[in-house]
Amino acid sequence: MIRFESPLIEAVLIKRYKRFLADVELQNGDLLTVHCPNTGSMTNCAQPGWKVFLSKSANKKRKYAHTWEMAVNNHGHWIGINTNNANKIVKSALQQRKIIELAEYNQITPEYKVGDSRIDFFLQGDGMPDCYVEVKSMTLCEDSLGLFPDAVTQRGTKHANELAKLAKAGHKAILLFCAQHSGITHFNIASHIDEKYALAVSEAKKVGVEVICYNCNFSCDFIELAHSIPNSD
Repeated sequence: MIRFESPLIEAVLIKRYKRFLADVELQNGDLLTVHCPNTGSMTNCAQPGWKVFLSKSANKKRKYAHTWEMAVNNHGHWIGINTNNANKIVKSALQQRKIIELAEYNQITPEYKVGDSRIDFFLQGDGMPDCYVEVKSMTLCEDSLGLFPDAVTQRGTKHANELAKLAKAGHKAILLFCAQHSGITHFNIASHIDEKYALAVSEAKKVGVEVICYNCNFSCDFIELAHSIPNSD
């Protein structure tokens, strides 16, 4: 579970633009430009008029003090906009042994360097094989189906290939999707969006990479990893 340091500020989305910016209207009518920490297309995640929640940084050097953390769509589903939160959510769940497939690991090293890249988590446990975990934030939802990616991801393909190399070398390798959308009940790879990524994941699975997905519980105060959800294959 990650808890926000101070109460989030409610607003209404006007528009998202230039990838990293969004304009919102506060409850008192003031207009505000905020930081949008999401490099994806944010398909079905940024409809003007939706309720959004913002955090405010105490760092006075920031050009935009507020960060867009979450949105609530017209169906009442919560969406975690801040992709940086995914690793924090998963780290907390690892520490609490909430991820069934990884519950026997008690040593957690974030941002572990492997070759010319970094894997999100390196895990160790007594009598357990070394385990490498790559985390991806999933927010694209189509009729309760969670999809990743929502845009072409060369970085994601590189990570899938890296996990495949680790699996071939005899290590445990996990691709973990953190479904930051309360409407997602099952998931799949969005091959129609990025065929190369889908192929890389498919090849990784053939050599032993495990692909799992967990959804999240949301509130104005916290986000936590919840339950494993199935692949739609």
